[in-house]
This record gives sequence, C-alpha cells and structure tokens, in this order.
Amino acid sequence: MGRGDLTNAEWDRLESFLPRGGTRGGRWSDHRRVINGVLYRVRTGVRWRDLPERFGPWETVYKRHRRWSADGTWKMLLSKVQAAEDAADRIDWDVSVDSTAVRAHQHAAGARKAPPAAVPQRGADRGTNQVDPVLRRLAVRLAEVVSSECLGRFRGGLTTKIHLVADGRCRPLALILTPGHYGDGPQFERVLTQVSVPRTGAGRPRTRPDHVLADKAYTSRRNRRYLRRRGISHTIPERRDQRRHRYNRGSRGGRPTGFDSERYKKRNTVERAINPLKGFRGVAKRYEKRAYIYLGTVTLAALTIWLRT
Repeated sequence: MGRGDLTNAEWDRLESFLPRGGTRGGRWSDHRRVINGVLYRVRTGVRWRDLPERFGPWETVYKRHRRWSADGTWKMLLSKVQAAEDAADRIDWDVSVDSTAVRAHQHAAGARKAPPAAVPQRGADRGTNQVDPVLRRLAVRLAEVVSSECLGRFRGGLTTKIHLVADGRCRPLALILTPGHYGDGPQFERVLTQVSVPRTGAGRPRTRPDHVLADKAYTSRRNRRYLRRRGISHTIPERRDQRRHRYNRGSRGGRPTGFDSERYKKRNTVERAINPLKGFRGVAKRYEKRAYIYLGTVTLAALTIWLRT
C-alpha cells in the first residue's frame, strides 16, 4: 500500500457498493488499484499520463474516473458513507453554507470558441449602436458554452466556484459547481436541496438540517422565506443596508431578523471543511475541461474526507 492509498478498513467500507461487471458483460479490472490511481491523481494533480505504473494503464484509470463521474458512482459512494455515519448518529446537523473559488488551469478551457472576427470588439462600429445580429448570437453562444462548463471570469482569470454545505464536524454534505463570477446568495436554495442522506433502513432520505448558518452573502429575503417554508431555523446576519432600508419603511419593513452571535461562531466549520478539501491539488486547481469530471474529482475528495475523519 502506497502513501495516500485506501487502507484495508476504508476499502472494506466501499467494496460492497462498487459495480460488479463491465459495460459489455466483461469484468472490471481491480477496483482498488484503479481507485488508488484516481486518488493519487486527485491528491497530487499530476497529468493522467504521468501516473506511476503500479496503478496500471493510465487510460484505464482515467476512463473509470470519467465514467463514474458521469453516471454518479462517486456521488452514490459518498451517499452510502454518509448514510452509515447518520445511522451511527455521527453527523452534526447544524450545517454551514459557503463557497470557494478555484482557479482553472489554461488547459481546462477546452470548450469550442468562436473565431476572433465573430466577437464584437470594443470601439468597433463607432457612430452607430447597431451590432450585427449574427455576431451577437455567436458571442452569446460562446458565453453559454463557457458557462455550461462552469468556467467564468473572476479576479483575473477563469475560475470555478464550489458551493458546499458542511456538517458540524467539518465534512461536506453536498456540493455544486458554478462559474466563478456567480454570486453566493442565488445558489443558497440550490445547494441546500442537494442535501440528501439515505436511511440505512426504511424511510425517505434526510434532507432537512436542524439549523443553518451562513454569512451576509446569503441574507436575502428569498433565502429566509425558503428556510421558513421548510421549517429550518437559521442564523444569518443582516447587512447594514438591508437594516437601514427596513427601518426607513417603518411598520411595512417587517420584524427585525433574529441573530444569535454565540451560535454564529460555529459557522467556521464550513471554512474548516474547505481547507482539507483544497488540500487535494486536483481540487485546489481545476485541470478538467468538463465540469462533470471536475465535480467527480471534488466528490471523490469529499468521500476521502468522510472515510478518514
């Protein structure tokens, strides 16, 4: 067993959940060796072609990771481990929500681009505000292609943003990806709906936390209404401009939002969940062209954190 590989105890927790057969009736190659190869790449960030020979052909490791990222196998394994932890009452359901931006490597920008002449240049067509409709459509299509792979311009380069929900023990419960320039507040409802921990016995998956903590980026009325509708208590500070606007409206401004400063101190759990997640070099910098493969990489890193904490 090499450094960072699955231990026997970790392998025993995963082995029964892994697929049994190949796509054409054949047999998969050794799952443990392939998973260790993917873990090595996620941990070190090396090129797939530079994987050590002890993991077998690099094409096998890459294709297995790509396939399991696409069909949801990594997410299924994470759900199984979370279900076992919940059955043992080892999940703290006082959750925290936040996001972190990840710089994309230049090789991650592999989406097809429009030719340079198709993108309107600054200062072109001076004296008229009309832009060729064909060029406009091509520029819009280019922006859609980049956004579909969760790449966006933010702070000097292409970035991807990871939005996550962490439990009270600093472990990621749910993850989503957006382009780097997307705001945090509009993704609040979307990331919380991804929380779904199955029951080991009969019953529906658990989707509702006991309490939610978040910073001022999530203090919109829409997010508070969403939490009240689901019956979830929360601790989110109110921004100064929102407080002033509410005071100016008088009785029409509504009641002041409750805020427990002592409980809010626990919000640092999500920051402490992001730190080990970005300790994986394959997560701290995005090298994948396709968003679903990078999401699989982040999910595998989260799975490793759940196995080892």
